[in-house]
Amino acid sequence: MLRKLRLYFINNKIWFIIGAIVVGLIGLSIYGLSKVESFYRVMTLATMPMHLLLAVANAAVFVFMYVIMFRKGGFGNLKKKNIQAKDIEISFKDVIGLEGAKKEALEVVKLIKDRKQVQKIGGKIIKGILLMGPPGCGKTLIAKAIATECKIPFISIAGSEFIEIFVGVGASRVRSLFKKAREYAYTSGACIVFIDEIEVIGRGRTFSYMGGGEETNSTQNQLLVEMDGLENKKSNVIVIAATNADESVLDRALIRPGRFDRKISITLPNLKEREKLFEYYLKKVKISSEVKIDRLARKAVYKSPADIENIVKESALIATRENKEEIDMKDISEAMDRIDLGIETHLDMTPKELEITSYHEAGHAVAIYLMHPTDDVFKVTVKSHQGSLGLVAPLPKEELHNENKDELLADIMVSLAGYTAEKLKYNNTTTGVSADFSRAMAIANAMVWKVGMGSNGMVGNFSIIPKEQMSQSLKEKLNNETIAIINSCYFKVEEFLKSNWDAVDALANRLIKDKELDFDELEEVMETVGKKKPRTEKSIISDFLN
Repeated sequence: MLRKLRLYFINNKIWFIIGAIVVGLIGLSIYGLSKVESFYRVMTLATMPMHLLLAVANAAVFVFMYVIMFRKGGFGNLKKKNIQAKDIEISFKDVIGLEGAKKEALEVVKLIKDRKQVQKIGGKIIKGILLMGPPGCGKTLIAKAIATECKIPFISIAGSEFIEIFVGVGASRVRSLFKKAREYAYTSGACIVFIDEIEVIGRGRTFSYMGGGEETNSTQNQLLVEMDGLENKKSNVIVIAATNADESVLDRALIRPGRFDRKISITLPNLKEREKLFEYYLKKVKISSEVKIDRLARKAVYKSPADIENIVKESALIATRENKEEIDMKDISEAMDRIDLGIETHLDMTPKELEITSYHEAGHAVAIYLMHPTDDVFKVTVKSHQGSLGLVAPLPKEELHNENKDELLADIMVSLAGYTAEKLKYNNTTTGVSADFSRAMAIANAMVWKVGMGSNGMVGNFSIIPKEQMSQSLKEKLNNETIAIINSCYFKVEEFLKSNWDAVDALANRLIKDKELDFDELEEVMETVGKKKPRTEKSIISDFLN
């Protein structure tokens, strides 16, 4: 209680001084009036209300202008209250998956709790923790869990809240934020400041030859100063920042040791973590016994925790619209379609156009199903989504972080399979192949120009050489190699589809009838023509490429 009273006096000492001055002036005025003649005393007292009225009017005008210009617009105003750890109610039990990030965060919690012991042996407390990862992976959740576990106040703010058009306002808000944090740390022992979207104010600074810089520069400079000022052992303020951007985007002065001492990388969940996430969110809704969590986890490759939560929410809405009492696999599948493919846009196609589109998509689907070494077919449809007449949605069998040459060539062949199917069926093609060609050319170009996967023995990343410094003959060699890869893949996928045309024909006819097939239905069609997907690491494409 004594500390809080002392802090209140320190924060309001200017008002105590002003009050003492006002009381002194009033006393002096009364003493002066008692010494003058009665006539002048009466005249002074008579005019005093008018003087007071004018003073109040002037003050009111000044305050009005100040509020309009600086307060109403939010300039320099930062209304942030601390959140007590007990009010957050988020522990590490609520952070599902993300086991690697949780392990590092728990180590940080231990260091914060043992800060007195760390200081006793001469070490320094952690000043900054940088959380890096894709959107929706739980960075804010982990920051709140750290505050809960440490049982200290928590102040949350976004980087965009510091930015205004007037230079200096952001810096003022940074000072205000850290002043509040130090006060909470003084009364509670420590405080966590969480800055989301740190890249807004933390990206590399720019400097003008005329001096000065942008508003972001002054805001970031103040942040650097405040983080350096946290050396004071009495103010245990820990800054936790989160960013979706790459670390290279942030200013080097901000991420050096001594400011952000720990960097925690939060990645997309793996298969086991996705199973835990589906299990956690599906417990909150009523589901059918046919819903298989392990199968859903395999279908949700590269999905973030936020994506998985959204899938469950969307499936609940779909089930409600259809007056179901529980969610089944069809609802979850449709929810995934809506999120990944977009809402169906009901275009009326002529029978001929529907047939051409069906053969085009069947070509893609058969190539992926029988040839591709890493992908399965998540969905094949001739319903319009996001402006396309049809599409095939590939589904990786597992998380991959690199692609080898065979996999890239398979991607090119799959992209060309729609064009090839049209040409084999009709000896003619449509404009629907444009996006497929763009993807195939982009992959082939990257293979030759960037990662040395051409067959002419030229190794290196030629894309970093300025085009004006590159000889015309070298450009021609690289471009010819790119075209050679495209042509080679086209002839190989043409040979492949010819030898598997019964599968293309059967799938196209089924698409004309049903408009849309998922993996299980596609597998049924393949089984009717005696085609089975390779279940080993060696795929059909290996035979074509060797």
